[in-house]
Amino acid sequence: MASIEERVENLLKPTIEKIGYELYDVEYAKEGKNFFLRIFIDKQEGIDLTDCEKVNEAINDILDDADYIKEQYFLEVSSPGIERVLKKDRHLEQNKGKEIQIKLFQKDEGAKKEYQGILKDFKETTVTISLTDEER
Repeated sequence: MASIEERVENLLKPTIEKIGYELYDVEYAKEGKNFFLRIFIDKQEGIDLTDCEKVNEAINDILDDADYIKEQYFLEVSSPGIERVLKKDRHLEQNKGKEIQIKLFQKDEGAKKEYQGILKDFKETTVTISLTDEER
């Protein structure tokens, strides 16, 4: 069974694209006692408050009608921001040749947890970046 994020993404993507935006990501999270459904949108020129309001108005009734989320939640529509997380293959593809920062869950053989470099390539379990003096 698909996660809430996947179901919401599939539900909202056509509407969001129809009004001229990219559905960048969907996040459903519990923080403290509250639940949040975060819809991240993007477009070439960047996102402002008017864009977020426009998307919010377009998706609110769709979400209510689908009723995927039984708990009360807060809906947030925003830009993924300048420090956006690259979670999906399309995010990595869009950022090939650009500088990225990689944070590992644990230190690697070089005793490092963070790297910054140019994204060269990626595969299912591997991301290759170009550092000043080497590819890693």
